[in-house]
Amino acid sequence: MTPASLEALANLRHTEHLTWSVIPLLAIAYYVYANEIRQKNWNVVLAGLAFWGMDWLNEIINGLVLHYTQYSALWTAPGRSSYTIFVGLNVEICFMFAIAGVALAKILPEDPKKKILGINNRLFIAVANSVFCVFVEILLNRADMLIWAYPFWNVPNVFLIVIFGYLHFHLVAFWVHDMKKMRSKLTTVGTIYGLALVGVLVFGVGLMWI
Repeated sequence: MTPASLEALANLRHTEHLTWSVIPLLAIAYYVYANEIRQKNWNVVLAGLAFWGMDWLNEIINGLVLHYTQYSALWTAPGRSSYTIFVGLNVEICFMFAIAGVALAKILPEDPKKKILGINNRLFIAVANSVFCVFVEILLNRADMLIWAYPFWNVPNVFLIVIFGYLHFHLVAFWVHDMKKMRSKLTTVGTIYGLALVGVLVFGVGLMWI
């Protein structure tokens, strides 16, 4: 295994680095969702949850990549964190994704068919923000906070990170946001979290693979 993989595994779900910084992060996420719920912005709330849930699925798959290769996950987050959940996910990243989906849903134009530079606004925002997120990841990679071990998942091949690291999060979240029926929204979000829960229970708790 790579040094980053070994370091992440050594920190995995250990509490010795846990600090009080987790509490204000929790409070901020709580406030963000509570504010939207108070205003009954259910489209925004469910889009945010869908975005967050998609990240959980991605992180489970990433952990399985490490298990099956015994070399490295696609991305690894070693080093200091209040709590390392999976090899590529710590509690700070987790709260970021919880809030980011809500923020993105709030900037969506009301008309889902509106064009931006001749492109559907949902697709434009999804692609633009995915590119921005990967730019941030490049900076984190340069600081050795986020490690990429595979050439196909690294600079200059960042288009794969854009597509499989972020773009589908946005598209699913926006799809949920624009669904006409509340039942469809709840079913989709419930399915995402159901799959994530099964993944955690089977591969994490049961087999200890992630």
